[in-house]
Amino acid sequence: MQTDLIAEARRQAQICNACRYCEGYCSVFPSLHRERAFSDGDITHLANLCHNCRGCYYACQYTAPHEFDLNIPQALANVRHDSWKALAWPRGFARAFDSNGTLIAAVAVVAFALLFVLIQTLGPSGGAGFYAYLSHGAMVAVFAPAFVLPLIALAVSLGHYWARTGGGAFRLSYLRQAFNSAARMKNLLGGHGDGCNFEDEDRFSQTRRYFHQATLWGFVLCFASTSSGTVLHYGFGVEAPYGSFSLPKMLGVPGGLLLCVGTAGLAWLKSKADPQLGADRVWGGEMAFVLLLFAVSATGLALYIATGTGAVAVLLPVHLATVLTLFLLTPYSKMAHGFYRLAALAQEEARKDRIA
Repeated sequence: MQTDLIAEARRQAQICNACRYCEGYCSVFPSLHRERAFSDGDITHLANLCHNCRGCYYACQYTAPHEFDLNIPQALANVRHDSWKALAWPRGFARAFDSNGTLIAAVAVVAFALLFVLIQTLGPSGGAGFYAYLSHGAMVAVFAPAFVLPLIALAVSLGHYWARTGGGAFRLSYLRQAFNSAARMKNLLGGHGDGCNFEDEDRFSQTRRYFHQATLWGFVLCFASTSSGTVLHYGFGVEAPYGSFSLPKMLGVPGGLLLCVGTAGLAWLKSKADPQLGADRVWGGEMAFVLLLFAVSATGLALYIATGTGAVAVLLPVHLATVLTLFLLTPYSKMAHGFYRLAALAQEEARKDRIA
């Protein structure tokens, strides 16, 4: 990891530890105030615990032009982003995406779309629904490794993170508490429950929390839709296409709508917010990721609406290409932040348990 980023975040954390004005703002400050000195692992933990709500910045009396020049949201964002790259496996892929993320995502979508068009052209299956354009076997052959390999890469990366930030025994209770906090977006509530200050300086707002929840639960519903289709196919021999009132459709359609609304809203808020309070050097790559996630949901809904028409032949390769790109880039893009955030919340529970 870049030692200069760690050193700057440590300097600011030490000043915050002396001030303690922001103690009730989010999980970062109680964790910060438990320490007298900060190791590199402590700073990495604080960075991934931070949700970048920015309330502490607008409440701080030591921001520029004060000589202390505090900007904790930016300092932790820089360390957080660098930690995803330094702890990622294989590390070379992470560095490549860091410098060319938008281009890599765009090229991947186009290339995979052309690949699916080629598979369509060379191997029509004669099946029903989408399988009339792309066989079930071809989809499994492409997506099974594209789903499993990124999960393996993430598991290795999170193992590196756990070891770096304190290690220790891992308990399922820590993960359960982390999921509970993430599901409620507890750390976007703000110190008094009024929300955070992400998009409009000192104005409190719940908007970012709501859009995050729409994105999270939309993604969960879409994943549950795909999983239910897999269970129906392999467990009960019920093959696609599925009807409008089937479990895959009843989960997938509202999931897609929530994901569209959530990602569009987050992109809008990101365009309004001050980039200098985050990792501004990767602003474009983060925006590209949000738009990619929006494209996954939007093309999926368009495909559903187009069912039974000739537009499916065009929309299916595009949708599958966006999904495949999202899967493959997950360990190296902003998508990884969800996994690291859960690990940070679980590590926080482990630290509190050790103190108790």
